[in-house]
Amino acid sequence: MELESRLSDKYVALQQWFQEQGSAIVAFSGGIDSTLVLKVAFDTIGSQATAVTAVSPTFPEIELKGVRRLSTEIGVALRIIETNQLEIDAFVQNDEMRCYHCKTDLYQLLGQIKKKSAGGVVVDGTNVDDLQDDRPGIQAARALGVRSPLVEAELGKVDIRALAHALGLSNWDKPAAACLSSRIPRGTLITRGELSRVEQAEALLFREGFRHVRVRVHEGMARIETSESEMTLFQNSARRNRIVAECKRLGFRFVTVDLEGYRAGSTNTMQK
Repeated sequence: MELESRLSDKYVALQQWFQEQGSAIVAFSGGIDSTLVLKVAFDTIGSQATAVTAVSPTFPEIELKGVRRLSTEIGVALRIIETNQLEIDAFVQNDEMRCYHCKTDLYQLLGQIKKKSAGGVVVDGTNVDDLQDDRPGIQAARALGVRSPLVEAELGKVDIRALAHALGLSNWDKPAAACLSSRIPRGTLITRGELSRVEQAEALLFREGFRHVRVRVHEGMARIETSESEMTLFQNSARRNRIVAECKRLGFRFVTVDLEGYRAGSTNTMQK
């Protein structure tokens, strides 16, 4: 594997980081960031790296399938735990601290695993680019002692994709993902039914050939965001009619395509 010197230095720093820790519990979501963390951890410290994925109503089934596939690809044993943020009133209220409550729940569970296993630093997939955004989930991680090896090795998204590609990870170019609750405007209560509706609508769009897509909900409307390159998929009238019909069957009154395309966190500007 050949890497440019700058990236090679960061890769070595990441390996050394795990060597120094000795053991690690990786919060594994199946996204490219946590996948790289898990890959390097497992390659460096072997069975002392533990992959843990939390399954909840906010975690799409398609992502769980990816988690299982990737853990097999890496060769690491996968531990799946169940949680339910819908039992947390502060999370359901869906205010600007929603992610804080979600991540607090997750990291407390991982902390319990750490305690029972008598060791292992808990790590996440936060990278240096994430620090530029308003991310309450990072606050929760820091409050509970969760470490971010990608940040400590000074790896950003471009570096992560390049390194993942070089390491042969099949999801090196996977579009960013987020929990299903991110599709619901702040101030709108999060319900199991709404999460399920979003998950089913997005699964439909994946089947129709989309890779980077969100179904944002607002007062009965499904607002579809996708990448500019995939906008052309809507030119096919048969596909468009299938999408509209299925979304309406799921309970959406209106189905629309957002011409601004995909924007991370766009529901944060939408209010109840």
